[in-house]
Amino acid sequence: MLHAHFTEHAYPAHVHGTWTLLLVDTGGVDYALDGRPHRAAPGSVTVLPPDVPHDGRAIHVDGFDKRVLYLEQTWLDAGLVGPAVSAPLVGADLARSVSRLHDALELGDSLEAESRLALVSEEIGGRLDLWRPPVSRRQGRGVAREVRDRLDACGAEAPTLVEMAAQLGVDPTHVVRAFRREYGIPPHQYLTGRRVDRARRLLLAGEAAADVAVEVGFHDQSHLIRHFRRVLGVTPRAYLRSA
Repeated sequence: MLHAHFTEHAYPAHVHGTWTLLLVDTGGVDYALDGRPHRAAPGSVTVLPPDVPHDGRAIHVDGFDKRVLYLEQTWLDAGLVGPAVSAPLVGADLARSVSRLHDALELGDSLEAESRLALVSEEIGGRLDLWRPPVSRRQGRGVAREVRDRLDACGAEAPTLVEMAAQLGVDPTHVVRAFRREYGIPPHQYLTGRRVDRARRLLLAGEAAADVAVEVGFHDQSHLIRHFRRVLGVTPRAYLRSA
């Protein structure tokens, strides 16, 4: 993950061994991909395929702000390289989803980040004309219930989305879609709700918030407070005062 502001800097032609997901926040970027000229405007999402040369420079004298994700090649099918070279701009309407993915990564919410990444990858794949074989609703229901059982049984260390998908013989996107279809929310949101509920009970039992945060699987007390407020509408301290 890279967040940067550039003014005079220009990238010479180079390649990455990963997929590159570029979100331009301000300014704009002119670049050539495999010798073909393109422009990334503010609020746009661009996908640069692995091992294809590209360069980049600011459109305006004030430079540009960008956020970049470098994705392992397993997140997008190799058959999408050709379509991505032809049409790397995948649309401005994905900007909000990609921005939230960056937020989840910065905050260290691994399961949420993986869930958001799976959905973003599926959306990009669809736009680059990736065909995915359909799965039955019955199979999806079984996957969703198995994932819920694993999340219910985990302690502070939750399994990753990739691990669960591999163990169940499906891809991460299918896990998120199946879980949302069965329970109405993605796996990371379900796990957060479970952790907040457990934290609520431990706080009422008199445990310190800093200890509770680690015990239920949050990184620290501020992480607990943020999710506690999101789920219950109040901070842990305010909750205890009203309990």
